[in-house]
Amino acid sequence: MSSVPTTQRGEFALFEVHLPERQPTVCGVLVWTHDDAAMRFRRDWMTFAGEEDREAVEAFDSICADRLRELGPVAFREWAYSTLSNVLRLSDPEPALIDSLPRALDRLYRRHVPAEVLRYRTHLPVVALAAAAGSWGESMNPESLAEQAEDWIEPSPDQRLDERMFVAQVVGRSMEPEIPDGSLCIFRYQPVGSRDGRKVLVERFGDASQRYTVKRYRSLKSYDEEGSVVARRVRLEPLNPEFEAWELVEGEECRVLAEFVSVL
Repeated sequence: MSSVPTTQRGEFALFEVHLPERQPTVCGVLVWTHDDAAMRFRRDWMTFAGEEDREAVEAFDSICADRLRELGPVAFREWAYSTLSNVLRLSDPEPALIDSLPRALDRLYRRHVPAEVLRYRTHLPVVALAAAAGSWGESMNPESLAEQAEDWIEPSPDQRLDERMFVAQVVGRSMEPEIPDGSLCIFRYQPVGSRDGRKVLVERFGDASQRYTVKRYRSLKSYDEEGSVVARRVRLEPLNPEFEAWELVEGEECRVLAEFVSVL
């Protein structure tokens, strides 16, 4: 059985931008425990800051990140509450239960920071694989995938985005611990190059119960006496040793839809 993550008490506060003749805007979140802290700012500054303010507002992210590294979590909060200008302010702290700092930061950011969707620049489409089934294939493109989007979600700023990426939920324990059951994951459709050893999203034909699955891809080839390839099969390997691998014929029994990139 997968382990239940432990939680600890922490706190969070919101960064707000107060620009002249504009309503205050939430632009980021700071979350901390007794010995650690993390923050995240919006990347869509151009949607709420005018040309005359944009350069200064965009600098808040790097200024605060530098100060957090220099001062540490406790001294940074003291600095933020006593030193930040009237333009950038930090709200009063609120309690938070934290399983891990990165996950808590992502949850609080998505809950409290109203970032505008900039397709494939800051956000990726969230798709239900069964609903998007008709779009897979050589005709797949950003527009067709975007039409199937149930929502748009903003990955962490360190994730570089491109127009072949999307987000889907992975259900099942076969790829634990790397991919927990129920995780939202980033994929890139139409992977190029050798797939051997990569983790891929696969469609299994004729298996309604497990039509889509994520597994490690292994290419298996059979050779004749002259060294020519006479058969090609695919071995789909789980990471969880409780599950068994499958051997299938790609194109007849399965097809690779996308490459796994990361868990959100």
